[in-house]
Amino acid sequence: MLYQLFTIIVPVFICAGIGYAWARLKLQFDNETITSLVTLVGTPSLVFGTLVGLELSMESLLRLGAGSALVTAVTVAVVIPILFLAKKSVRAFLPALMFPNTGNIGLPLCLFAFGQEGLALAISYFAVQAVVMFTIGTGIASGQFGLSSLTRNPIIYAVAAALACIFADIQVPKWIIDTADLAGGICIPLLLFALGVSLAKLRVSNLMQSFGISALRLVVGFGSGVLGVWILGTTAMETGVLILMSSMPVAIFPYLFAVRYNREPETIAGCVIVSTIIGFVTMPGLLYLVFRLSGTAG
Repeated sequence: MLYQLFTIIVPVFICAGIGYAWARLKLQFDNETITSLVTLVGTPSLVFGTLVGLELSMESLLRLGAGSALVTAVTVAVVIPILFLAKKSVRAFLPALMFPNTGNIGLPLCLFAFGQEGLALAISYFAVQAVVMFTIGTGIASGQFGLSSLTRNPIIYAVAAALACIFADIQVPKWIIDTADLAGGICIPLLLFALGVSLAKLRVSNLMQSFGISALRLVVGFGSGVLGVWILGTTAMETGVLILMSSMPVAIFPYLFAVRYNREPETIAGCVIVSTIIGFVTMPGLLYLVFRLSGTAG
């Protein structure tokens, strides 16, 4: 078990560490180009190639998508009263608490922990998070709700195309799957490098408040994930993926929302850093619990 935990965690640490060292050494990293490459090419290719390249049931994928929506709803229901009691800005802190870092950290972890099938299930969870983040998440931060940003997101079209192929039982030509796999192969390493670069550039502000929000994100996320698998009656692997994805630290995008709409960006940056550090420190214990609860190891 210890060796298995080691093999899962170390690749994530090393790749994120490379990004962190790259930024600290002040080497050139065109964040805009990398982000565009991952968003427009890497992630859609990874999503499509993984979903159509594996024989996973539509029921299983939909169950993980439903689990993602359920976990988000439970998280909102729990944290909004806490924010009101603590007299904290809902527009600033709710997106940070709602959206775990399922892209930069969650997808790689599920790949290393559960293989390609786990990655496909994680992508289903991630896709729902992306939809909610770029509609409700941006609406919370900005105070204006709209679908324009969602219609410009190629990940949504990749998910729709993959689900259409699965539902209609369309045999996608191997060369298309191979091309998608090749282009999607850049995604996970670049996500981890970009995470390390971002952590090196962000600065902690108001440490105690950042620690409190970070701890709340991780605890509520884990609890919501456990509740979700109990309600949905998930299989062993679905249980592992759902709990793991739900328990990730604060995502990068809530910080970007905070910067764009001036919603306490320094404090949200601190939440990203502190929650990621706590998440890395507690990751062996989290994985151990996930394996035990899901019955997928040990």
